[in-house]
Amino acid sequence: MIDGMTSPTRTSNTPMPSDAGDRRQVRPAAEGWEQQRTPEGRPLLQFASPRVKQPPQHLADLTLAERQAKLKELGLPAFRAKQLSTHYFQHWTTDPERMSDLPKAGREELVEAMFPPLLTEVRRLRTDDGNTIKFLWRLFDGALVESVLMRYPGRITLCVSSQAGCGMNCPFCATGQAGLTRNMSTAEIVDQVVAANRVIAAGELGVTEHPDERVTNIVFMGMGEPLANYKRVMAAVHRFVDPAPEGLGMSARNITVSTVGLVPAIRKLADEELPVTFALSLHAPDDELRDELIPVNNRWKVDEAIDAAYDYFRKTGRRVSIEYALIKDMNDHAWRAALLAKKLNQRGRGWVHVNPIPLNPTPGSIWTSSEPEVQDEFVETLRAAGIPTTLRDTRGKEIDGACGQLAAAE
Repeated sequence: MIDGMTSPTRTSNTPMPSDAGDRRQVRPAAEGWEQQRTPEGRPLLQFASPRVKQPPQHLADLTLAERQAKLKELGLPAFRAKQLSTHYFQHWTTDPERMSDLPKAGREELVEAMFPPLLTEVRRLRTDDGNTIKFLWRLFDGALVESVLMRYPGRITLCVSSQAGCGMNCPFCATGQAGLTRNMSTAEIVDQVVAANRVIAAGELGVTEHPDERVTNIVFMGMGEPLANYKRVMAAVHRFVDPAPEGLGMSARNITVSTVGLVPAIRKLADEELPVTFALSLHAPDDELRDELIPVNNRWKVDEAIDAAYDYFRKTGRRVSIEYALIKDMNDHAWRAALLAKKLNQRGRGWVHVNPIPLNPTPGSIWTSSEPEVQDEFVETLRAAGIPTTLRDTRGKEIDGACGQLAAAE
């Protein structure tokens, strides 16, 4: 998601705190591509998906009751819904030859009706150690999306996409530069996980730890703004957590939903009574910089987004994550870490965890990650203020599969 560029000579006229030192202030400025803007000159925000043809209905789009109703419409007994669901959500297959518990007569037609093809693999890239795989998928209408599968000790995480493209237009994000093509369907989101489980079962992700491995953690940090595709994302979350055979039977606590700050949707998420992990991609604690870096900040300001995140904690009891990409000379100043800590501590203690992430570069970009000593100072400033802080691992950078690098280019 990070192919945006900035001019290193463009600086802010806004005075910095007296203790900010003399390190320069770089401002976001798109170069090498044209940022989409409104007639008034503001960065264009696309909250609604364009009206385009949607993929055919798939079993994963439906609840178990809806699957049973559809099978009755097809003139088949309702109990076939559980059989089909078991094959898909537990055996990760849509191959009729592997569904021997279904009558051979009409089996292929039934599978064709319930499992229309959704994702076609275009390319697969692996890191040298084999522990990270990036998939490029072509959807039914030709749109391209990516997902990233990562093995860690004791867990396997899949970074999923929820939209083809993105409408949030952040200038440091390669995904956002192309704008929003369309929302992904519930089943297109779910099918990324099922496809990843097939790959794991085939022993294609690093060194296998045990024979029953599967995706244990899901992060909605791939292409798209998840809360702009709220209804389908939440339906996908239900498929992930619903017990077998209705869904994958995963723990909601192992699912992370992120956003750049769509405040009304954050508040709606807090009322879902699903204990998912919530992550706010903040990237700047001051409105002046965040207005430029994250255009949605022109709609909902920093304090509004943090207030909504704190309310999520109060309603769910789930600690919130703050994601913060460290960009050299732009947002990595120690005074910004102090300001962020002040804003978080004003709401209370123990409710939040900050994840600074060194910026992952993409070809052609002159934006870069902070110097190691600057990263350390930023982290230590937060910790000294009592904010739990962990510098995030940049997995998959060598295959453009790390945070901020998903551009879905062939």
